[in-house]
Amino acid sequence: MTEKQRTIIKTTSVQGTGLHTGNQVTLTFNPAPAGHGLKFRRVDLDDQPVIDADVANVIDTSRGTSLRQNNADINTCEHVLAAVRGMGIDNLMIDMSQSEPPIMDGSSKYFMEALMKAGSVEQDAEREYLEIEENIVFVDKENKVELIAIPNDTFKVSVMINFETRVLGTQYAVLEDIKDFKEEIADSRTFVFLHELEFLLANNLIKGGDLSNAIVFVNRVIDQDELNRLADLFDKPKVNVMQDGILNNLELHHRNEPARHKLLDLIGDLALLGKPLKAHIIARRPGHAANVELGKLIRNHINTKKKMKASFSIDLEKEPLFDIMDIQGFLPHRPPFLFIDKIMEMGEDYIIGVKNVTMNEYFFQGHFPGDPVMPGVILVEAMAQTGGVLILNSVPDPENYITLFLKIDDVKFRKVVRPGDTIVFHNKLLKPATRGIALMQGKAYVNGQVVTEAKMMAAIKKREETNE
Repeated sequence: MTEKQRTIIKTTSVQGTGLHTGNQVTLTFNPAPAGHGLKFRRVDLDDQPVIDADVANVIDTSRGTSLRQNNADINTCEHVLAAVRGMGIDNLMIDMSQSEPPIMDGSSKYFMEALMKAGSVEQDAEREYLEIEENIVFVDKENKVELIAIPNDTFKVSVMINFETRVLGTQYAVLEDIKDFKEEIADSRTFVFLHELEFLLANNLIKGGDLSNAIVFVNRVIDQDELNRLADLFDKPKVNVMQDGILNNLELHHRNEPARHKLLDLIGDLALLGKPLKAHIIARRPGHAANVELGKLIRNHINTKKKMKASFSIDLEKEPLFDIMDIQGFLPHRPPFLFIDKIMEMGEDYIIGVKNVTMNEYFFQGHFPGDPVMPGVILVEAMAQTGGVLILNSVPDPENYITLFLKIDDVKFRKVVRPGDTIVFHNKLLKPATRGIALMQGKAYVNGQVVTEAKMMAAIKKREETNE
């Protein structure tokens, strides 16, 4: 059963203070049509520029994930986007009266609640998922960071953090199903070490921060004078360090709340891919920079996969242009070394052939017992035989000619071919054949995806000119 895209039923807003700017800001979620995607709109600027929630628009990850497009910025967008993805919303226009969303309590909770209040509705368009076909890995050895995206039928996230301190060592968090985001992840707040907080305060980098929107870890001994100074700074009657090294400004929602918040950030950053992802993300010490880099690697993988899809369509049920008996009128090959079953289309400079791979192929007896894989050399040979039909069709008496390989370049084997697969070969001349020499690009597809490709050069020879 196919899933439908979703948007919200009615407009809803969240108001608060930006963490870094200290500005009062109103963030408004607006319904958007199917196919719109997630976009921000700066309603405080002339012409109200729109910024796509797109990984390509990321300009900074030092203190959150910031975007820029159309000469306008959106800062620290990850908590908002995590809530949107956690709600299963595909299409929204998010209006902002400043560059930065309100920090609220440092989690996605309040954005989630606003979206729930607005309600969601199915739209008349199928939801499109992003899927990967191989493991995608980002590694930052210097910072002991490793993120892996593994092909999976659903979206799942596993996070491990280790700040190598007494107060915050190793923690794990797992989200098995995005539907559980509200209950398990949304209320997990951002966290900071006291020395980081002091640096940010000293440099006026968190004008909207207070002790209600972050968990503060203290990994050193501090005296009462410093505690009193912090209390005065944040207008609190008293500040203490609790036994587990956390300021008494708040109580943890979860024992592993920091790990859960890192998972929240990761979901928000990967929302910048534009569509929901099917993959298992395993992250060791993730952060915004690493999250975004993984997102870019996933985007590149998917774009490459799209390029590898067949740019043509063929009805395999229609009557072929040439059947197996016709093909034997062109090619000298005979079973068991004839690897083309039919020719579906042919033009002046291209040809489309088909091979139905069965378990009865002789080469599966040894390649490999118990794990049958079509040999790469056979794939290339079948591709060449398809091209041979195109070349020999140019002479009036093809039965008197033979094609011989002169060169094979840029051979790539992208996926294995197994019994039950139907291979579609598409060969195209790179330039008109001259003096009996033909150069063509060949690609083999299974289920619309490239499995093999190569550039091939062949010569047309009369049979008596060969040693055969």
